[in-house]
Amino acid sequence: MSSFDLDLIARLGLDHPIIQAPMAGTSTPALAAAVCNAGALGSLGLGSVNAVEGRAMIEATNALTNRAFNVNLFCHRPAVPDPAREARWIETLKPEFAKFGASPPPHLTEIYKSFVSDDAMLAMLLQIRPRIVSFHFGLPPSVKIKALKDAGILLLASATSLAEGRVIAAAGIDAVVAQGYEAGGHRGIFDPDGPDDRLGMFALTRLLVQELPLPVIAAGGIMDGAGIAAALKLGAVAAQLGTAFIACPESAADRGYRTALKSDAANHTVMTKAISGRPARCLANRFTSLDAANVAGYPLAYDAGKALNAAAKSKGEFGYGAQWAGQGAPLSRALPAAELIAALAREMR
Repeated sequence: MSSFDLDLIARLGLDHPIIQAPMAGTSTPALAAAVCNAGALGSLGLGSVNAVEGRAMIEATNALTNRAFNVNLFCHRPAVPDPAREARWIETLKPEFAKFGASPPPHLTEIYKSFVSDDAMLAMLLQIRPRIVSFHFGLPPSVKIKALKDAGILLLASATSLAEGRVIAAAGIDAVVAQGYEAGGHRGIFDPDGPDDRLGMFALTRLLVQELPLPVIAAGGIMDGAGIAAALKLGAVAAQLGTAFIACPESAADRGYRTALKSDAANHTVMTKAISGRPARCLANRFTSLDAANVAGYPLAYDAGKALNAAAKSKGEFGYGAQWAGQGAPLSRALPAAELIAALAREMR
């Protein structure tokens, strides 16, 4: 390892080069703390909460571990309302709502605020000072990056291409997460309407390792110790796993999500915009089968998606959930987080 790789490992406080991905909706303080206490890096996904809720999650995690953990934020472009487009999406979903005796919301709201414009979240972070903060979907303004760095916070950011990696390096971020196309959850591409070369973890990790003066963390399709070892062989300083932790009892995945992960759906993950308005890899379910041609923009579409899932779940149907999962989903194991970390470390060695 280079000197900056060793420095990053020291700052992360890792016994094992394993990072739990901050998948919003499944990450919890209990999961993040259990991963940290087992010697890896736990994470909290704050992209779907406000500053007050985020503070509560960070404080709850601090109460369970004295180790560093990662706090993840979404840096998407704030929503620009398009009433005609949103009305078309609502109309598209009406028949699905009707199956459960429900109606879609009359209009869509921006339920997730981007960190780009969330000054309350920045103020909370500067006060509570988590040791690590990461960004997805892009970067916040340089003034926010500087404020976090001046507070002594280590910064990570996701890249899906070399061009995005170069932007991250130029912004002074401490390490880059190479998110391959295999990865579950939302694709971190900066511009969801722009071109996407859909690079896999293998190629993207090597490109970033060769071309950037930053430590690289590999992510996408990694489910076991063999995958972690392969990522390290590619030059990554650590591997980030998300789907591998969904089945842990400490995660927030509901019964339907866990059942689907054990089913044939795990063999057929789909990249879809239907659920949230941005491309995201999900277990094949009723939502992924919908035509997303008229989908509203992110995160406005999520307002309808969450309402539809709630209506369906009230009738015992779990097939409209945001069941994020990567292409390695069939390798999932239902183990407590500490046991999973121990197994991953043994396999890696």
